[in-house]
Amino acid sequence: MATNVAMIIDGDGHVVEDMDVITSLMPRRYRDKYDARPFDPFPPLDHLHSCNLHDLPPGAFARVGPEGWLDFLKDVGIEATVLYTTRGLAFGKVVSRDWAIDLARAYNDWLHQTYLKRSPRFKGVALIPLQEPDAAVEELKRAVKELGMCGVMLPSTGIQLHLGHKMYWPIYAEANRLGCCLGIHGGAHENLGMDDLNPYAPVHALGHPFGLMVSFASIIFNGICDKFPNVKIGFMEGGVAWLLMCLERFDRSYETHIQHDPRGEFLKLQKGEKVSDYIIRHIKAGRLFVGCEGSEPDLAHAIKRVGNGPFIYSSDFPHEVNNDFCKRELKEILENQELSAEDKAAVLYRNGQRFYNLAPE
Repeated sequence: MATNVAMIIDGDGHVVEDMDVITSLMPRRYRDKYDARPFDPFPPLDHLHSCNLHDLPPGAFARVGPEGWLDFLKDVGIEATVLYTTRGLAFGKVVSRDWAIDLARAYNDWLHQTYLKRSPRFKGVALIPLQEPDAAVEELKRAVKELGMCGVMLPSTGIQLHLGHKMYWPIYAEANRLGCCLGIHGGAHENLGMDDLNPYAPVHALGHPFGLMVSFASIIFNGICDKFPNVKIGFMEGGVAWLLMCLERFDRSYETHIQHDPRGEFLKLQKGEKVSDYIIRHIKAGRLFVGCEGSEPDLAHAIKRVGNGPFIYSSDFPHEVNNDFCKRELKEILENQELSAEDKAAVLYRNGQRFYNLAPE
């Protein structure tokens, strides 16, 4: 696929987990249980993904492995991809702390052995057990320093506490020390007010940005960017329009509901600064990023509003897309006359390089 940019980096692809291998990498008691009666080490995403008949593009959710992924990259014209989990998008719903610890280690070992060691075109984002923050800190360190991961995924839904909670501050502190990324990702759509919504398309449309907006609000208003300035936080697979809504709504609500803060733990606005200014300031400092796809009618407006610095092209392959779908979305970005050449380069590879600490070309 011919482009007028130096390269394309996919900031959010997905693996299809091999449950047999992942379970084999867990401690013996899990393996004995699996041998006696196969079980799924991951919890289900939600009841909304199931028992709902709808058509998908041909080839969507194909069970591709490393070779299929390499074929996709070559065919679509993508230099490298950053791989997120599929089943682990529900990882926050694991209630057993020991199970979460053992499963995170096994998944990360599997991702490293199966993909990262297979090709340098594969980059990895690890799972960590938020259920046990001390163990999460150790696994974050291991994943980045020993397994060569770019950072870790934090689920936007299904977790015990909102992501700005003090329980998770040791995780941010370690990520701050390492200078690595934290990719917040949705996928489990329960308990967002849509549990009885019968068509699935609006559940999918709203579930991702709803979860991201709640997590974004928690991180912004709890001052995570102030406390941990070396942490880079990305909000993946929700489009760009939710960010525009937050900029508008946060300003108005903070103006009329200024939070009492005797502990000094919330966001710190500079003199004359609005919340939207605060967010844009941290975007320009390279602390906040947003995943985007090709079919984003508000992308040019979002760039005009906050600059081109946060937006990272994401394929979402092999979920509800196929090769042709991704080619079409990339073509939309490349032919978008509202975007400058600099904007296109930022979205298609430069921001991905910055967020994931990838070496420049």
